[in-house]
Amino acid sequence: MSKIIVRPAALVKQGQLTLYSTSLKVSDLLIPNFYSVETLDPDNESDKGYQRLLNRARAKRLADYIEDGQETKDAFLPTSIFMATDKHIDFNPANNTIEIDISSVGPFSIVDGQHRVEGLRMASEKDSRVLDFEVPVNIAINLPQIAQMCHFLIVNTTQKSVEKGVEQRIYARLTEALEIEDIPSLPKWISKTILKGEDEQALKYVDFLNSEMESPWKNKINMANQENKDGTVNQQSFVKSIKKYVLVANNPISIHTPDRQHKIFLNYWKAITNILGTEEPTVLFKYNGVELFCKFSVPFFNKMINMPDFRVSTMENLLSQMFEEMEGDYAGVGHTEFWVKGGKASFLNSGALNAINTEMVRALHKTNFQKEIEI
Repeated sequence: MSKIIVRPAALVKQGQLTLYSTSLKVSDLLIPNFYSVETLDPDNESDKGYQRLLNRARAKRLADYIEDGQETKDAFLPTSIFMATDKHIDFNPANNTIEIDISSVGPFSIVDGQHRVEGLRMASEKDSRVLDFEVPVNIAINLPQIAQMCHFLIVNTTQKSVEKGVEQRIYARLTEALEIEDIPSLPKWISKTILKGEDEQALKYVDFLNSEMESPWKNKINMANQENKDGTVNQQSFVKSIKKYVLVANNPISIHTPDRQHKIFLNYWKAITNILGTEEPTVLFKYNGVELFCKFSVPFFNKMINMPDFRVSTMENLLSQMFEEMEGDYAGVGHTEFWVKGGKASFLNSGALNAINTEMVRALHKTNFQKEIEI
């Protein structure tokens, strides 16, 4: 059985974007199949969602406010909900109305406002009077999902913040879509990031490290929109370090194909953990470990240019010699005890990490590793 809603609306044209500004009752929003929230799923490679995870505490705060305001009739929610559909909705200029046939148009995507909708739903379950509460809504029509994702990114980076890991995922997907799908106009800083493609490249490194069975990073990275009790570092931090230190012109592994880069980088971390261990509790898999060894990867891989291979054993031997050459306050960086939780590595600041990297580079230059390799 189809459900048809007729509402007064204003037609708004913004470039190629067509919007209808109107209002809907909460009872309209809660009609089955009226809306959906395209949540980002980092574990699903074919997933096309883009929304952050729902914060139920945030939605409940709104629900409590709306519910409390029913008795005094002073609850208000002036901020509009932004919905979109890839289908067409007819506008009647004679009486300024739109007619929504949910069976043919729904479900609408909630581009912005999922916490408001959820809060209203929660409030209506406790007080049926909320069902008659009206909320302002902007409805975009004929908008493909890739464009909906772009508009979500624009709204949440130009007006309010979005979780950085979700932002990185969206940038990566837009980079992949550049030569395949039509993308609407984007702010210059977003376009520049997408064209550069660093988020996409860095995320592929992180996804590879986090998913490979033999990786010391297996399931240790908290991906965007993912609840992971075993995670020790956020995706956004790891991606940032890879963009800053690994995806740079002077890192020689950049000459290899992406698949080979990922395998070389994985072998690098295998070699590190073979020496420093993976036993808990260690802070090697936290920000300080990521930052230090991503930064050190540039001089390390430059040293390996003339090495016979990129095997784990080859890297492990070079790292071991480098650690043996370390002197001074940070000579213990090549020992497990240095990285145990509560040990010296737990309290390093950026200045200390830079100093350690400098000493590691100095020690690396002292090695004469090439003579000791059997070719």
